[in-house]
Amino acid sequence: MELSLSSSSSSPYVVASSHYTKSSINPKCKFFNTLFNTHSTLTTNVFTTTRTISTRVSHKHTKTISITACSQVGAAASDPPSDKVADFRDAFWRFLRPHTIRGTALGSVSLVTRALLENPNLIRWSLLFKAFSGLIALICGNGYIVGINQIYDIGIDKVNKPYLPIAAGDLSVQSAWFLVLAFAIVGVIIVGLNFGSFITSLYCFGLFLGTIYSVPPLRMKRFPVVAFLIIATVRGFLLNFGVYYAVRAALGLTFQWSSPVAFITTFVTMFALVIAITKDLPDVEGDRKFQISTFATKLGVRNIALLGSGLLLINYIGSILAALYMPQAFRSSLMIPIHTILASCLIFQAWVLERANYTQEAIAGYYRFIWNLFYAEYIIFPFI
Repeated sequence: MELSLSSSSSSPYVVASSHYTKSSINPKCKFFNTLFNTHSTLTTNVFTTTRTISTRVSHKHTKTISITACSQVGAAASDPPSDKVADFRDAFWRFLRPHTIRGTALGSVSLVTRALLENPNLIRWSLLFKAFSGLIALICGNGYIVGINQIYDIGIDKVNKPYLPIAAGDLSVQSAWFLVLAFAIVGVIIVGLNFGSFITSLYCFGLFLGTIYSVPPLRMKRFPVVAFLIIATVRGFLLNFGVYYAVRAALGLTFQWSSPVAFITTFVTMFALVIAITKDLPDVEGDRKFQISTFATKLGVRNIALLGSGLLLINYIGSILAALYMPQAFRSSLMIPIHTILASCLIFQAWVLERANYTQEAIAGYYRFIWNLFYAEYIIFPFI
């Protein structure tokens, strides 16, 4: 069908050319058939005003511009495969919770780098594949834990995190189950084939803790103290100890704590406690609705934010003191000023949150900043 726009010296006209058959019109465009019948009246609303213009269809004094009507409606009815792939890729990435993936990846790379710098004479190119496979296994474990949590938190996420793929309807529960089971199976196989029974046991223990955190009937996330201890254990101790142990084993060395690795394990475990406490700050509304008991719902958002900031300040003060009293183990010239700057940034962010009166937007910004501090510590770790 062709649509012709006409103009004359007195008024605009609309004319539809007659060389089409009624049966050729797409059913989704039936309104065009009605709209452009010859000698009909067209009512147009211009710029949301109440003014209407009735124009009669005429063939006199016309200047015709032909455009194709509804040529793309049929194509829009079904998305092309490339769009479906892009939609799934977006849903899959949100399902992985990117901020947790970044923490896991940075942590593993940082610890591997530190272990190699401590033993540069043992570095071999063959270790590269093992290190990469270990990173994939850690990402799979991370994906399993955050994925199974989303499966059992759909109702809560529709209130607190409606952008997550299952809550938003972008990923089915069946697909989510397939993904989390695939993550667990692939992760365990990779670790079992490459890192021995001890590391495989630690890996499975981490998956177990992630399971009981979210899955009924245990669902330990209902109990604040147990919940943040699980998070601190998995993200703090198991990740740092496990990666460092695996790297030394790959280098042919027995496990031995070094001062920097003991420091980062302690620091990150404390930091993971803070993340576990503050992660519920943006979720108070949904947690109260579904009767999930957290420190934020019990003690209030302001008190938990102050508690989290205070614990992190203790962490930074401890880092500075460690550099002062153990100059042989740490680069004081780097460690002291960097942690002083990070502590100052934390104080400023806490002040911003206070000034904003703990609005939802300010709380979300504060929580993102906590994660940025977490990333920063792993970035500087190999150099301190």
